[in-house]
Amino acid sequence: MAKDGNTGAAPFLPERLTLTELRSAAAGCRGCELYRNATQTVFGEGPEGARFLIVGEQPGDQEDRKGAPFVGPAGRILDRGLEEAGIARDEVYLTNAVKHFSFTLRGKRRIHQKPTAAEIEACTPWLTAEFALVKPKMVVVLGATAARALLGPAFRVTQRRGEVLELDEALAVATIHPSAVLRAPDREEAYKGFLSDLILARRSCSS
Repeated sequence: MAKDGNTGAAPFLPERLTLTELRSAAAGCRGCELYRNATQTVFGEGPEGARFLIVGEQPGDQEDRKGAPFVGPAGRILDRGLEEAGIARDEVYLTNAVKHFSFTLRGKRRIHQKPTAAEIEACTPWLTAEFALVKPKMVVVLGATAARALLGPAFRVTQRRGEVLELDEALAVATIHPSAVLRAPDREEAYKGFLSDLILARRSCSS
């Protein structure tokens, strides 16, 4: 059960499991407390049957306002990486482990706050349903929150990045979140490592 007595997302899942129905149902999710302050649910985007499922942490400020995943600065890093790795966007389903923006106020600015374990757990039914519908060949796991949701709390991206893992019927590659590239002291070096992981995912998916 999620914090503050919330039930998690499971009771909000629709009877008919399609991406359209999931997106509509997720808009009314009250499975944890994050919905109270977020502008809206930010659900995944992309085709059912996409070869690549890319999972990040949570929406950021711009994603929360626009209602779409990866449309902020980190999204531009991801777009660049996908293009340079040779991964076409029409082969990608993009989503986050947590569907509402978690933040603290600093003056008028909304500052990203890492989701709690309970919030990640509460939101997992949405991600599980997306995974089941998309049926990807390759899952790209972006950062620690996505890794916790998909690979368990003991998984460490820093220790296991660069490996090709098995995840249910799919393969998976874990890497840093593109926002970590923006925060890195040497952005170009961090980006090269990120791109290398995306290339590994593309080659492993093609073999």
